[in-house]
Amino acid sequence: MEDKPISTVYELVSQAHANIQQNYNDIDPVVSVNTQMRKQGIPADVMTMDCLKTGKRILLVFHDAQPDSVSYQFCLKDKDPLDEFESIGLEQLTTQQLYDWMVLNFSKPN
Repeated sequence: MEDKPISTVYELVSQAHANIQQNYNDIDPVVSVNTQMRKQGIPADVMTMDCLKTGKRILLVFHDAQPDSVSYQFCLKDKDPLDEFESIGLEQLTTQQLYDWMVLNFSKPN
């Protein structure tokens, strides 16, 4: 990963993930970065955080045209995401915010 917003957020997610592993035995998110949208002509990258136990996903989309914000959605791993996303400024996306999202989203059953 180059010096892009997704690289910065990946570092934050890694820290949040480590904190989750220390505090929650039943939540073990799987984080991945996907650049396949670029191969389809869409100037964006995607990061997913999946909880295998609950089947839930946090989806982050990094659009080149909006380098100061991240689109996100709480969804299910085995279903296509909805068309509507929320947006958050990069400066608001902290390790604590990501940690809170993981706890809130992944600690509840489907």
